Amino acid sequence: MTDATSTGQEPVAIMESPIHVDYRFTAGLAQSRFLKGLSQGRFLGQRCPRCHKVYVPPRGSCPTDGVPTTDEVELSNQGTVTTYCVVNVPFQGQSIEIPYICAQILLDGANLAFMGLIQEIAADQVRMGMRVEAVWVPPEELGPTMASVRHFRPTGEPDADYESFKEYL
Repeated sequence: MTDATSTGQEPVAIMESPIHVDYRFTAGLAQSRFLKGLSQGRFLGQRCPRCHKVYVPPRGSCPTDGVPTTDEVELSNQGTVTTYCVVNVPFQGQSIEIPYICAQILLDGANLAFMGLIQEIAADQVRMGMRVEAVWVPPEELGPTMASVRHFRPTGEPDADYESFKEYL
């Protein structure tokens, strides 16, 4: 067996190959309701009938109990930053000025945090426990997409106590 070094050739370290993958996402019933809520400027989740946890975005079943989550719950536009990341790396097609903040936000009444953009505050002022609220696009721009939420901004309320969100880290 001969390898690249024994033949005097350099081993291949990087190979570029253009790949294009077409796919379509089809939302199930639970996600369809969630997306419809976004098009109305509302966050909709679902509650587990056994453990009573509220999932947003809903999944259609409770991952803990394995039962359908059919009880729909409208959630607040406010929540708590549980964790966050300051993004300083530019990328092609970027529309957000760096640095920017990508955070996990636990909406009031929910038991699952989701990712959102934090703006209207300096990156070095963002912190775990910070209270934030959704800033929606104008009503005529609302659609069945997370892009209906322009970003989240600080509410000015005191930070949430760590004990209130530590299990969602």
